[in-house]
Formats: sequence, C-alpha cells, structure tokens
Amino acid sequence: MSDKPDLTEIAKFDKTKLKKTETKEKNPLPTKETIEQERKGDATP
Repeated sequence: MSDKPDLTEIAKFDKTKLKKTETKEKNPLPTKETIEQERKGDATP
C-alpha cells in the first residue's frame, strides 16, 4: 500500500450523470442584529 490514494476512479467519474439539486439552508446563522438583541437581553421568542 502506498501513502497516496488511488485516483483512477475519480478520473473516470462522469459528472454529467449527477442530478441537479437545489440546496436550502435549514438552520441559517443569526444576523448581527439578532446577536446584539440577545446580548442585551431584549430578544423576543
């Protein structure tokens, strides 16, 4: 076994067979304003 991975399968991979998908962020990061509100303690649930 060598230390380098075998890349021959990657070279033969056909990207055209992949399906197109639309990604949606399930848990977006809070905005800067939201963080500031929470720090002050006046955030509403």
